[in-house]
Amino acid sequence: MEIMAMTGSGRKHVVVTGGAGFLGTNLCRRLLSEGHAVTCIDNFRTGGKDILLGLRELGTLEIIHQDITQPLHVENIDEIYNLACSASPVHYQADPVHTLKTCVQGSLNLLDMARASKARIFQASTSEVYGDPETHPQHEDYRGAVNPVGPRACYDEGKRCAETLFLNYFRQHKVRVKVGRIFNTYGPYMRLNDGRVVPNLIGQALRNRPLTIYGDGSQTRSFCYVDDLVEAMERFMATADDVAGPINMGNPVEITMLELADTIIELTGSRSRITFRPLPEDDPIRRCPDISRAREKLEWTPRTPLVDGLKRTIDYFDGTLTHKRHLPSKAMTGS
Repeated sequence: MEIMAMTGSGRKHVVVTGGAGFLGTNLCRRLLSEGHAVTCIDNFRTGGKDILLGLRELGTLEIIHQDITQPLHVENIDEIYNLACSASPVHYQADPVHTLKTCVQGSLNLLDMARASKARIFQASTSEVYGDPETHPQHEDYRGAVNPVGPRACYDEGKRCAETLFLNYFRQHKVRVKVGRIFNTYGPYMRLNDGRVVPNLIGQALRNRPLTIYGDGSQTRSFCYVDDLVEAMERFMATADDVAGPINMGNPVEITMLELADTIIELTGSRSRITFRPLPEDDPIRRCPDISRAREKLEWTPRTPLVDGLKRTIDYFDGTLTHKRHLPSKAMTGS
């Protein structure tokens, strides 16, 4: 693997779009702790500015309140991480047209900015480009089985189109792109109302409420702890210019949703029981990455066992809930 060395002092100016979201906050924290200057661009539709403001004590952090579907201009950029667009079905299906605009027009705006500044640019693509896969595990050469007109299509097809744009800017304009297909990721800075399975189940367990499982619970996912994922993103960004991707990023250890729920109940000591609801339309039955390309190109494999990562995430959510319980009722209601 050829890793490109940083120039000068090694301090970079990095733009992170969607920097107030789950992945963005974790990435901003890591970049700041490494001494880089960070510009976060976010529309704050799903992410909160409060946590970001707390990161300013770590270093140079500029926060720009803007939607990436609008024209962008930031100067003297070394790297761009495009993490804009919520990965939660609850959020991206709430405004599907805006989701598509974020994936397509937002990508065009950022690619043009990267081209003008000669910056490297990382695209947070997704395992959803594989749809409900017919091959298992999923390798980057698999073209997917996506319903282009279903309720998830705004995100699935939007991300697929974004990949097309990134790879064509790479071929036609020599923009230094990095396309990473991110599988299920979890950890601190997720939000309890996120809508994805890990915060849903942990939040229910900590409150001793029934844990909601969709379908019969036999469908599988593979969960990567966020610190491991952020490391993969940085390693990818540091590779030679001809390594454009796509590259799968995730944990190849598969688990059923029922096993996940049982593990969370055990780790939290919850009195919760499991309830079952119908499986949403186009929800994949199996999802697990083949990460042989990441092992080869990035010399990376996730290191955090699921139980360890879940314990850290439970501690984070427990602290969040404890803080909310001690807030004055007026602050909790937002009135």
